[in-house]
Amino acid sequence: MNPVRSGQLNRRITLQRQSTAQDSYGGPVRTWTDLGTFWAEIQPLSGRELESSQRMASEVSHQIVVRYQAIFADTRQVAGYRALYRSRIFNIHAALNDEERNVLVTLLASEGLD
Repeated sequence: MNPVRSGQLNRRITLQRQSTAQDSYGGPVRTWTDLGTFWAEIQPLSGRELESSQRMASEVSHQIVVRYQAIFADTRQVAGYRALYRSRIFNIHAALNDEERNVLVTLLASEGLD
C-alpha cells in the first residue's frame, strides 16, 4: 500500500445508498439517500470500448480512495452505493479495506448515469 498524503484526497464526494420512498399516489419510487461527504482521490483506471448487441458502449472505470470510516466496515454493503462528484455519478462495484488496516478504503467504480 502506498501511503496517501492528505493533499491527494482533494475531491469532495457524497456517498449515497439507494432507498425506496412513496410517490403522491403511494407507489414505490427509487431514491438515493446521502450517507455523508468524504475527501477522496479519484483516479481513472481505464477507458475502453465494449461491443454489446452490435453497438458500441463506452465504459470508464475509476478507483476512489477515501479514509476509513465506520460506514465502510461492511465492504459488501458498500457495493451498490454510489458516489457523487460535482455533476458526475460513480456506481460502486466493490470496496476494499486496504491491507485490512482500517486506514484507507478503495472503491472500485464505473461512471454512470444513475
